[in-house]
Amino acid sequence: MKYVIILGDGMADEPIAKLGGKTPLQVANKPTIDRLAKMGRNGLLHTVPDGFQPGSEIANLSVLGYDVPNVFEGRGTLEAASMGVPIADGEMVMRCNLICIENGKIKNHSAGHISNEEASELIAFLQQNLGSDTVHFFNGVSYRHLLKLKGGDKRIVCTPPHDVPGTPFADVMVKAAVPEAQSTADVLNDLILRSQKLLENQPVNVKRKALGKDPANSVWFWSPGYKPAMQPLSELFNIRSGTVISAVDLIKGIGISAGLKSVDVEGATGLFDTNYEGKAQAVIEALKTDDFVFVHVEASDEAGHEGDVDLKIKTIEYLSERLAKPIVEAVAKMDEPVTIAVLPDHPTPCCLRTHTSAAVPFIIYNPNATPDAVETFDEFAAQKGVFGTLSGDGFMQLLMNNK
Repeated sequence: MKYVIILGDGMADEPIAKLGGKTPLQVANKPTIDRLAKMGRNGLLHTVPDGFQPGSEIANLSVLGYDVPNVFEGRGTLEAASMGVPIADGEMVMRCNLICIENGKIKNHSAGHISNEEASELIAFLQQNLGSDTVHFFNGVSYRHLLKLKGGDKRIVCTPPHDVPGTPFADVMVKAAVPEAQSTADVLNDLILRSQKLLENQPVNVKRKALGKDPANSVWFWSPGYKPAMQPLSELFNIRSGTVISAVDLIKGIGISAGLKSVDVEGATGLFDTNYEGKAQAVIEALKTDDFVFVHVEASDEAGHEGDVDLKIKTIEYLSERLAKPIVEAVAKMDEPVTIAVLPDHPTPCCLRTHTSAAVPFIIYNPNATPDAVETFDEFAAQKGVFGTLSGDGFMQLLMNNK
């Protein structure tokens, strides 16, 4: 048996008035995923352990069956694994967003989804002007980058910028959780304020403003951590070799830290215009040699953060018919049976524009298993699934034990 997990980041939602009290998953035209739900078995999964914020780093680690309280060392450390950034003892790594601030408030967490080329120039500019022996900026993708701080203390309180659009930035700057971490908080807040002065009239931003685009006029730091230690999935489950496919450094880093190979797909953007067909083909190719493939699509999460209901529906339809459909058609012709799972990592409700900790629906389609009575894939249909509501490593145990 081989295994594929298709994960639609932030795909779950809440009932929306303009949709007649239905969710985007309920309204979307997604025949392939609905057919998997009808042929498979269904349930709900709590992906956010008590005491944790519902970040994608937490939720995806949970989906893969990891004991989050024991393995999590911050989002930045996982992205560092994807980017090939080494972390030495005594070094702290954080996510560094390029964000847009307008009238003293956080307008968005993505600087208007700044391009890779523009962001690369800005990060190099920041490293030149703010970098030192103890401070180092590393370029990532679009608005997602890294900061490495030697001697940093992770006992600080940081606010993910996607959680607080419209909030005065001064109200949510870095705070020390213990007195010993005050110097770390001071360094980070000083970097934020200095970045704003430097970026205001940087040529990339001058050009963006002239074109009516949001400028990347501040950095924002969050999710600190030290060097992580994760067991490979092969030690936790019966996985000989596996692949992770994603445009997002965080997910690549989780996969690499879990012992999976990371495969890049040309045209994979992390947005609604990503190369769904290319990702599907990458899954099909990986199944020729690997027995586990984790394919991740960021698009629905970004639509949820933007509060764009129509776009979120479209991203769900694209995932179903441009990604899941060719995978389902291909595995039906393979000699070895393939179990396919579909789920989000967490909800990103359009009305809230941020993540929640609510349980998410999941499908496990095992061609050898008897289906349950569920006929569609959504937050409410899954409540009737045979698996009930799971948490911890329950999902992966069911998936990998051919239940």
